[in-house]
Amino acid sequence: MATKNTAQVLIGGKIITLSGYESKEYLQKVASYMNNKLAELSELPGYSRQPMETKHTLLSLNIADDYFKAKKQAEVYEQDLQLKDKEMYDLKHELISLQVQIENSKKEEVSIDEEKARLEGKIAELEKELNELLSE
Repeated sequence: MATKNTAQVLIGGKIITLSGYESKEYLQKVASYMNNKLAELSELPGYSRQPMETKHTLLSLNIADDYFKAKKQAEVYEQDLQLKDKEMYDLKHELISLQVQIENSKKEEVSIDEEKARLEGKIAELEKELNELLSE
């Protein structure tokens, strides 16, 4: 079982103790994200005059918005990955089919060359017989 980590982080000017099974670096990264969101919201006109509950609601809404946008992007990437996997499978299948066709063509070429050699030998025999018949 993973060990629980604890990290003291600074969020919104207050020191908060976070704990979880993630690394301390990850917990710091989460705190940094929260601070960046707070800074973004603080730049909005009128935000600082809002009651604390409204500020928390706006922060929550912004984080939820980021989450759903990231989730949608992940779904798009997943669909793209599945499409590329299918394309790769189709290309591999086509490559195998073409390799089989090349192999069959090579075998057919060998067979044709053998038949050509056999027929050339037959022609030579017939020419020899014809020459013998003509010389009699």
